[in-house]
Amino acid sequence: MRYLDASQFTPVKYPYWVSILAMAFSFCCATPSLLRADDWHLDAESSETLTVPTLSQGGPAAGKRVAVTAAEYVGTEVFHTLYLPPGWKPEGAPVPIIFEYTGNYYPQSGSTGKSQDAALGYGLSGGKYIWVVLPYVNSTGTANEVTWWGDEQATVEYAKQNVPLIIEQFGGDPNAVFLCGFSRGAIGVNYLGLRDDEVASLWTAFITHDHFDGVREWNTAWGSPLERYQSEAKKRLAKVENRPYWVSQNGNNRKSEEFVRSVVPIPNRFRFSNINTAEILGSFPNEFAQAAHTDRWLLRPSRDRRQVWEWMERVASGHNKDGELSVPGQLKH
Repeated sequence: MRYLDASQFTPVKYPYWVSILAMAFSFCCATPSLLRADDWHLDAESSETLTVPTLSQGGPAAGKRVAVTAAEYVGTEVFHTLYLPPGWKPEGAPVPIIFEYTGNYYPQSGSTGKSQDAALGYGLSGGKYIWVVLPYVNSTGTANEVTWWGDEQATVEYAKQNVPLIIEQFGGDPNAVFLCGFSRGAIGVNYLGLRDDEVASLWTAFITHDHFDGVREWNTAWGSPLERYQSEAKKRLAKVENRPYWVSQNGNNRKSEEFVRSVVPIPNRFRFSNINTAEILGSFPNEFAQAAHTDRWLLRPSRDRRQVWEWMERVASGHNKDGELSVPGQLKH
């Protein structure tokens, strides 16, 4: 495993920032934190505006976000990003962990398609969880893909190989493993994350924002014709089984809910949320995002952030993958 030089990454919209405190630590000798072991809990009433950490130099440590090359991709530009929360300790209590697939390269919305520019998982976890942005491996296996899936099998194999290793190495709670995605990544949660039984078994809960696998046709070999695509998407969706699932959409979420109900007639484990990003962030473009189609709406406090944080808190605290959970089945529209 290799840790990349952060100076080679230049996020498009956000200034380079390195935490002085985080730089004082190294992975092998991180000083025990003054934070309690239970400081991963989310305060849904928080009025804090979040700032997504950019990549730092060196290896992983509490409060840092770094780029990591997996052992099987040393010598390439394929990498995932890893963030360890401020309260993390090498021998500390298990911490919930959230894995993310980010959006496509889409200049109209300001999305770069790059792992280092993702934000959804950080906003969902309030910077309290371990946060990992997984790569889409390009068709030659040499770099991360910024548009769609690259080599689908290699991308899925990357998750199969590295998700368990990351959980074990950094003390992720194996009973609180979230998979989230924005836009391309929202489709990828099911398209990649539920592709087969092995990869589907890695996760305990799911979150998508803006798009959902199988809802509409895409002008791609995998996403058309619609009838075939939806048939395959329904098989993937069935692999969710009894696990908690949050589905949000900027605007109206009706089509996603209808598709879910075509597979799960009584979707008690699903929550459906309509998000108004302009109401939360203000008129676009602004300091947070270029357009309404954004993964950054969770950076500002809002009713919607409060609701999803409450849901995540219950899921993570319940440590419940298959059984009943004391969470209402659906949001009312």
